[in-house]
Amino acid sequence: MAGKTTTRADLADAVHREMGISRNESAGFVERILEEISGALENGETVKISSFGTFSVRDKKLRMGRNPKTGEEVPITPRRVVAFRASHVLKDNINAALVRDSATAAE
Repeated sequence: MAGKTTTRADLADAVHREMGISRNESAGFVERILEEISGALENGETVKISSFGTFSVRDKKLRMGRNPKTGEEVPITPRRVVAFRASHVLKDNINAALVRDSATAAE
């Protein structure tokens, strides 16, 4: 299921087309939104985007891992990771698109 990757430029172009503003302004809007999301996550806050999903920060504890080449045990340091949980609306939209694509392919 290889597909196209959506980039910042793609998002800025979509804002440009939908809002009718300049490309520079739309790129600025996209950057500002991403900065706000990043800043909130860096502060340990949860970011909930209605009908899309929730980004949250999880703390991972120290654990032991294994080097697959040598079999040697290696400590994996504690760290913070970003987790995303899709909303039921987004999940439903994705599954509806899958059904549509399957029906189109069957024709």
